[in-house]
This record gives sequence, structure tokens and C-alpha cells, in this order.
Amino acid sequence: MKKLLTLFLAAWSLVSFSQDRKEIGNTFIKTLLVDKNIEKAHSYFDPSIAGQIPVDQLKTITEQLQGQIGSLKTILEVNNEGNIYYYYSEFEKTKLDVQLTFGENNKMLGFFLVPHKPFEKWDEKTTLKIKSDAVELNGTLLVPPSDNKKKLVIFVHGSGAHDRDETVGGNKPFKDIAEYLLNNGIASYRYDKRTYSYPETFNNKSTVEDETINDAVNVAQYFKNNADYKGYQIIILGHSQGAYLMPKIAEKAQVSKYVFMAGNARPLQDLLIEQYDYLHSMDPAKVPAEAVQEVKKQVAYLNSPQFSLSSPTSELPLGQSAAYWKYLKDYNQLNEVKKIKAPMFFAQGGRDYQVTEKDFKLWKEALKNDKTAVFTLYPTLNHLFTAGSGKPSPKEYEAKGKVDEQFLKDLTLFILK
Repeated sequence: MKKLLTLFLAAWSLVSFSQDRKEIGNTFIKTLLVDKNIEKAHSYFDPSIAGQIPVDQLKTITEQLQGQIGSLKTILEVNNEGNIYYYYSEFEKTKLDVQLTFGENNKMLGFFLVPHKPFEKWDEKTTLKIKSDAVELNGTLLVPPSDNKKKLVIFVHGSGAHDRDETVGGNKPFKDIAEYLLNNGIASYRYDKRTYSYPETFNNKSTVEDETINDAVNVAQYFKNNADYKGYQIIILGHSQGAYLMPKIAEKAQVSKYVFMAGNARPLQDLLIEQYDYLHSMDPAKVPAEAVQEVKKQVAYLNSPQFSLSSPTSELPLGQSAAYWKYLKDYNQLNEVKKIKAPMFFAQGGRDYQVTEKDFKLWKEALKNDKTAVFTLYPTLNHLFTAGSGKPSPKEYEAKGKVDEQFLKDLTLFILK
């Protein structure tokens, strides 16, 4: 192979702050090597570097490169290791990686042409469907192709109609966790929640068993009974409502370990009042006093002797039926959690205004005699386990965030222990 010309360039300004690094790299390569718009490519460089590499010199370097390897035909795939991105590219005469190194603020610190660096491909089956009662759950199975630790985590969502990634605004916490676990040899399965894929199956007779519990149990049974996963330890991870209902899931699923992420230990209706009061204090225009009073009135009725299975949905919180609330009123998670005879990991964000440290302490008190239960509080994390500062509000969910790395490390240690 002919000697490659290596370029060392630094820093270029973003075309758009909305672009991610992969897109930025694609744009730069296309501008320089396909469009051959040298002036535009040159304008991306940091001024301190642009002065050292005049436009004419950049043009000469690019022409020399293409004389050796030919024109760029296509980018075959993009991989990355941290800040270093590899654009595996097909040129007329060879295939090479265009290696770009990014620094702070997504400014490029290096541009190289190097021999192709192969990356191991994960075994991702994005269309794996698991039958649960009368429906098929659409999910994603990730299995490490090497260094497989024979552990498989099943994800159980919070309240609401969630997709498999538990997408909230710009955040995808389940996807973040699953990919981190995969890189540490841990398999996982995450699925679209029933109320997301099949909302018509949920009616005024439905309870959280129909919404959450039964599907989690059926998924666990699928893997426990599948010969391909013989010898695997099954772990169930529940977030928010998924953690709140974990004791009932555990009663039926009987797996190796359980993870509780921001699960409420108090009755749901008590949290509703606390949340509405908090949101009203943050933004009275969005959550007016009338809305707070209406919720308090609904909760008072729910907690009164007048409540029964014939109570109208219109008088109950969250627009849920009497059957739904009757199940939750009869459910005592703090008693049920004591029946779990397997290791448990409780994780709580200190900046979580939806489920707070009060709940965390209640779980801890209930399990004070259980030596296998692990409790970790993360002071800077919110309900989605992303880091922040200041007074928490719903607005921070809109920004794209990543699940905190320290939590991910602690979770991995718990699973592998």
C-alpha cells in the first residue's frame, strides 16, 4: 500500500450545535473530500490553526491525498472509542479509516487517515418479540458476542406509556443502561410497554398487574425456560413504578437479583399531592392552585370510606379506574419487599422530586435486617439518573442527558457480584 499522508489538524467550529459528533464528522469529510469546498472546510478550523494552514496549502494536501487513494466513494460504517471516531471509508483505490478526534465543545483535535480498525459487532435483535398473554411484546435483546458473563437484565418501566428505551424528552435511560451493561459482558432485554404498543388492551377493569406486573413476569419466564439462556442469571431492573411494583413481580418471577431505581415506598396517591405542590411552587402558571386542589380532593375521596369499586373514574386521581386504585390501595410494598429472598440494589437520586429520599429511607428501614440489600444515594442525580445542579424541575428532562457513570459502575458491580 502506498505511503499514506497523515494530517494533523486541530479544532473546528460546529456547523450546528444540534449536530452530534457523528454528523459533524460526516459533514466535514463530505465538505473536504466530496464537495471539495476547501474554503468551507478551512472555515471549520480554529483560528489559531487556520493561520498555520492556509487555504491553498489545504487544497494541495487534499489533492495529494486523492492522487494516492482516489476519490471517496462512500462511508461504510462509523465506530468510536470515546472521543475518537473512525469513519470506515471506501476510496477508489483502497479502504481506510478517516480518524477524527474530538475535544471539548465537539471541536476536532485530529484528522488522520489510518488502516481500518475492525470493531466487534454486537448481537442486537431489534425485533425480538416475546408472547405475553394475548399480545406480543416488541423488544431489543443485547447479547455480548464475547466475554459473556451469563447475566441477563430485564427492564421494567415507570408509569405511563413508555417505549423500550423509556424515552423522556431527550433522554433514553434504559438504552444508556443496556449499552453500558453490554460493554461489560452483560446481556439485557428491554421492551415496549403494553400501554405503548397496545393501549386498547387497557380498560376500566385493568390493574397494574395487566399494565406492568404480568408482562415482566412473562418475559422472565421466557428466558428462564429458553435453552439458549441455560446457565444465565436473570436480574430484573425496575424504574419508578417498575421498582414500586417489584415485590409483586418478584413473588411470581423468582429470579436471581432485583434492582430498584427510584421506586416509591409510599402510596402513589401520597406522592401525587407532594408532586403537585412542588410543581405549583415551581411554576404556578403551568400547575395552577386549582389543579392542586382538584388532585387533593380526588385523593381525599380515594382515601375515604366512600371509595368503592363502583366509584366513577372522574372522581379519582390520574383518570384511572376504581379497579386500578383498589389494587394499589390493597398493596403494601414495604411488607411485600421483606418476602424477597434474593439480593436487592436500591438506587436513589438526591435531586429527584418525583420519588424522594423519604421513600429511599423507608425501603432501607424495612430491610434493615437484610444483609444482602444494597442502598446507594446519588446526591446530584434526578429521577432519570442524570446529573444536574440547582433546584430540579421538569425542564431538565427536555435536554438530552446520559445516565450517570458512577451509578452504571455500581449497578454493574452489583450484577456481577
